Amino acid sequence: MNPLEIIQTCYHPESRAYEILITHSRSVADKAVAIAETHPEMELDIPFIREAALLHDIGIFLCHAPEIDCHGEAPYICHGYLGADLLRKKGYPRHALVCERHTGTGLSLELIRQRNLPIPLREMRPQSLEEQLICFADKFFSKTKLDREKPIEKIRKGLAAYGEDDVARFDAWCKLFLGK
Repeated sequence: MNPLEIIQTCYHPESRAYEILITHSRSVADKAVAIAETHPEMELDIPFIREAALLHDIGIFLCHAPEIDCHGEAPYICHGYLGADLLRKKGYPRHALVCERHTGTGLSLELIRQRNLPIPLREMRPQSLEEQLICFADKFFSKTKLDREKPIEKIRKGLAAYGEDDVARFDAWCKLFLGK
């Protein structure tokens, strides 16, 4: 599998959206792989982590986010499940789960119902260690400030707006993956 070839089926390689997606996704992939390599005891699937991290945001072009040159019709919160649908159709169901489960620290069925989110009613929290690691690494990088990694405290503060469960999940990942 070549993640860049898959991305190029959806994005023009000279577009700003492509540049943003690739820059962001490479940062996430590099961080996730670097963390995975420090944890041989976890027996993580590093080739899969690299591929899935590069593809985790493939659905953004289907959403309305003009600040990142995405001019689709769906709300941005839909990018995960829309990307997952795309990858399932291309025959990559395991990679699709990463797309679907990386938003925030994952979206529970209860949260989707409570907030009446415009996404399918199903559990969308990362399950496997690989899914959790990619979701965790994604929190360190935005698509609007591509040149910098967010500090842990800034991530925690941002997640607090969505509830203490998200902060607790992130803190557990900090301990698991970073020993902090």
